[in-house]
Amino acid sequence: MRGITKRFPGVLANDNVSFEVAKGEVHGLLGENGAGKTTLMNILTGLYRPDEGEIEVGGSVVELHSPRDAIMAGIGMVHQHFRLVDTLTVSENLVLGSRTEPFLLNRASRTREVELISEALHMPVDPDAKIWQLSVGEQQRVEIMKAVRSGSQVLILDEPTAVLTPQEARELFRTIRTMAAEGHSVIVITHKLHEVLEVSDRVTVLRGGRSIATVDTAGATPESLAALMVGRDIDAARRRESESSIGEVVLSVEGITAPGDRGGDALKGVSLSVRAGEVLGIAGVAGNGQRELAEAVTGMRALSAGTVSVGGTRLKTGDPRAAITAGIAHVPEDRMHTGVAPSLSIASNIALKSYRTEAVGPFLRLGLIRKRAEEMIERYDVKTPGPETAARSLSGGNLQKVVLAREFSGDPRVLVAAAPTRGLDVGAIETVHDYLRQAADNRVAVLLISEDLDEVMMLADRIVVMYEGAVAGEVDPRVATVEEIGLLMAGVTGERAGGES
Repeated sequence: MRGITKRFPGVLANDNVSFEVAKGEVHGLLGENGAGKTTLMNILTGLYRPDEGEIEVGGSVVELHSPRDAIMAGIGMVHQHFRLVDTLTVSENLVLGSRTEPFLLNRASRTREVELISEALHMPVDPDAKIWQLSVGEQQRVEIMKAVRSGSQVLILDEPTAVLTPQEARELFRTIRTMAAEGHSVIVITHKLHEVLEVSDRVTVLRGGRSIATVDTAGATPESLAALMVGRDIDAARRRESESSIGEVVLSVEGITAPGDRGGDALKGVSLSVRAGEVLGIAGVAGNGQRELAEAVTGMRALSAGTVSVGGTRLKTGDPRAAITAGIAHVPEDRMHTGVAPSLSIASNIALKSYRTEAVGPFLRLGLIRKRAEEMIERYDVKTPGPETAARSLSGGNLQKVVLAREFSGDPRVLVAAAPTRGLDVGAIETVHDYLRQAADNRVAVLLISEDLDEVMMLADRIVVMYEGAVAGEVDPRVATVEEIGLLMAGVTGERAGGES
């Protein structure tokens, strides 16, 4: 890609960007939200056409008018926002767009193909499950499998390890290196700096729509890359030191069992507690009950057994309003579809949980709602033209700030934060981590659910590991190793985990 420039109304997304990937190379692409990474990759995959510049693949200049042109040129991408059909199965999604498939699918062979790819990548997924039944992490696995199946010569992976245990991530890295050795060019977009250093040969950093530098990973460090990304020094590995005055139990979950979307129980007798001023981390591979746990605690999923209590008061099961009244705040894993109403303004989204107190009879006090939104925008440094801006127009980091502003403004007793930094850049991650630390310092009981093991180990006072809907074990992050936690995430418990860690 040479001299790529792309303009949108009022925005210069890419400014004379040049980017190259050699045959057999793994190339990392880093940059903050809004730096131009997504636009550049959308141009390479035919979703956008550049205003200036040219693209060369295999020594020949190509014009990519559509994603089909990119696929025909041997370019595939796993997007951050998935391109899947919710009502179709995993197997059916894998063959979408294929011109070689017969009109009537051989389901047995397609199921076997999914199983083979799944085994090769160490990413288990049910071939017959419909996409809407899968967690966000499991949907990402399907996207990775689609890209591998397409046989792309240039493969772009956006946050490919977000749903893997450390052991599985290493297996994927080996797969990526094998693909590179066979002549594939692999572009890895990730915010995990140590991972991009581990798997890539070179790294290109974008900032403000421009290419800042391309460096060899052999001579780079997480700190040097973070500084290139944001233009200032970042303490990317600062561990939270808990306050000495962690208080009484605020959130108590006792023996809860809850049905899953595909039948059977997604939660199986889960018990845990979180104290005031404490961060309890929940670790686990996607699809092991973490999403259902968050929904059960926040009243979004009814229980078939067990209780959830706040401050000793038992909550009504399956009642989100009861959870809100009890002081439970919720930052969901899918911020765009569950965390906000995308078509509504920032002001309206911030008022979603407080509008009952900001109304006179049936009429909303719009002036008060707008003023409160302006205060939240300033306090949380949301980059937006104003409170009337639609939520869908915000970047991922700014959208997460809106969700956090709304949830924190209610002075919660409990904060359930599910994948709070998924898809965010290093600067936005640092900001969200600071908000979580502040919440704990203000005596909020924080339940942090994340598939990013580094994040959990850095922020949590205790870590509970989940496997197949149950608690596999609890560890102290100050002394536990990544290997030990990774084995628990894979279902290896007791003496076996201790002996192998």
